[in-house]
Amino acid sequence: MSAPLKIDFVSDVSCPWCAVGLYGLLKALDILRDEVRAEIRFQPFELNPKMGPQGQNITEHITEKYGSTPEQSQKNREMIRARGAEVGFAFRTDGNSRIYNTFDAHRLLHWAQLQGRQQELKEALFKAYFTDGGNPSDPAQLVQIAQGVGLDRQRAEAILGSDEYAEEVRHEEQLWLSRGVSSVPTVVFNGQYAVTGGQPVETFVGAIRQIISEAKGGTVI
Repeated sequence: MSAPLKIDFVSDVSCPWCAVGLYGLLKALDILRDEVRAEIRFQPFELNPKMGPQGQNITEHITEKYGSTPEQSQKNREMIRARGAEVGFAFRTDGNSRIYNTFDAHRLLHWAQLQGRQQELKEALFKAYFTDGGNPSDPAQLVQIAQGVGLDRQRAEAILGSDEYAEEVRHEEQLWLSRGVSSVPTVVFNGQYAVTGGQPVETFVGAIRQIISEAKGGTVI
């Protein structure tokens, strides 16, 4: 009999390692489909909450924030592209891509969770930004993405044209910060066990089996 598994996936839609981590996790869950019944909820985290509406060139941003050289940024993008390919996700970002504010995307994700479409929207946002070069802070693009996964277009427009769910998203962000989450992705299993970073599929498989075994009072051999 499969065991229930609650997963809180704390992440930002502009975080490439979050996409790598998500698709690694999903592949792991597919491998373990006869062992676990997973419920994933995506929790908000903003890497750049003060970013303006026009965004910033990615190379310039990484240099300012982390002190990386353009060459180091390029090498990192190549590594991320390779890791994405391993889990079936296509990164097409380059040195001319931009970093954007993602708060409105998180508001839509909060709404999508209430509609039972959160994972579909999360995946669509990753693809729109990293694969298609879209702008996750552009209301028109966000509405189009939401509609594309079966969410109501007019409702999405109404949310983006107001402050709806802003308080809820800020509350959730502060909650996860207060629990010690300082980098993403952070994947929390059953509210107790955390795995950080864009881990390989086998790492997630091993961690989940260990967690399930401990929950049953056994050991993993």
